[in-house]
Amino acid sequence: MMDCVEDTNNDPLSAAAPTPSPATIDTKVAKKKPNETVSLVDNSLLVDISDALSEKEKVKFTVHTKTTLPEFQKSEFVVVRQHEEFVWLHDRYEENEEYAGYIIPPAPPRPDFDASREKLQRLGEGEGALTREEFLKMKEELEDEYLATFKKTVAMHEVFLQRLAGHPVFRNDSHLRVFLEYEQDLCAKPRGRMDLFGGLMRSMTTTTDEIYLGATVRDVNDFFEQETSFLQEYYSHLKDAVAKVDRMTSKHKEVADAHIKLSSCITQLATREQPPTERFLTRASETFDKCRKIEGRMASDQDLKLADTLRYYMRDAHAAKAVLVRRLRCLAAYEAANRNLEKARAKNKDVHAAEQQQAEACARFEQLSARAREELLDFRTRRVAAFRKSLIDLAELEIKHAREQQELFRKSLQVLKECA
Repeated sequence: MMDCVEDTNNDPLSAAAPTPSPATIDTKVAKKKPNETVSLVDNSLLVDISDALSEKEKVKFTVHTKTTLPEFQKSEFVVVRQHEEFVWLHDRYEENEEYAGYIIPPAPPRPDFDASREKLQRLGEGEGALTREEFLKMKEELEDEYLATFKKTVAMHEVFLQRLAGHPVFRNDSHLRVFLEYEQDLCAKPRGRMDLFGGLMRSMTTTTDEIYLGATVRDVNDFFEQETSFLQEYYSHLKDAVAKVDRMTSKHKEVADAHIKLSSCITQLATREQPPTERFLTRASETFDKCRKIEGRMASDQDLKLADTLRYYMRDAHAAKAVLVRRLRCLAAYEAANRNLEKARAKNKDVHAAEQQQAEACARFEQLSARAREELLDFRTRRVAAFRKSLIDLAELEIKHAREQQELFRKSLQVLKECA
């Protein structure tokens, strides 16, 4: 009997602010500086999203590529892609059995501006019930919220492409070249109900396989056994952390919104007071308005640097778990090939064919395991570096905002003393 023993030793773009009218919210453009690109491991393939256009039903991303790889027809080209085409590219990688041992970068989330558009529409409908000053402040707040969501959407789609372009194997895929080079639409339609149902069924199958194979297939490799236990716990903690951070940022945004009402109420009160008191209250109203802007920026930075990082690596951890499930499937197939070979030898029938199938299963399992080990080790390094960078950036931004707030209060107190 042939044996197969596995070796056990071995994140912004700037965008034009939208207006509150749903009819005019369709033409918002985000642009980068022309020469701004993101460096990868080497400079042979650089990909970034240089522009993005948000329309009512879709977002069009302008993908800019510079390359020295001979497989591409030109050294630089620009194409326009929609979200469905990013999903199409992701699915091509997932369906390719050659990539079974690799962590496939998670597809970017679908752009969702419905909540912001509904708020802007309600604000427009309720304009008559608000003072002009309160309306303008709330309009500005909603525009900032819409813009932050738009910038995050662009960033997630850009990260997906950069992960593929920076990977030594994924960057050579023919579908990526088509995505980056082909100037026409890829005819990737939005997922219908049947496609969504099929995706749900595939997700349920993966979860079922994870439970079933984990219970029936004995993995003797300590490295993969430890990685499986770690990723299950890690994913659970990330999911819990994302929910808590989302609640925190939501409450922080509510605090920022409350400053609008305080500022508006104090402004209305000032109009009914004598001139000295009016000046005092007007200055106090201005302080709350400026404080609202700082609080809003702090909440947006927490959402971008902390919540989005946690959310992205929750999806990436799920992709890493999928690699382990595919490895267990391969191990189950290899064990089945061993059993078939034993039966063939016992019956002295079709022994050569069974030996060949067992050898092929052994080779596939060894190859997948070697790739999976490298990918999981890279995932460990990559996630630590990403969290370190995000937390440092968040700390620096919060220190910056805290100093701005401190300076605002210092100046405001001085002005209020002069008005008193």
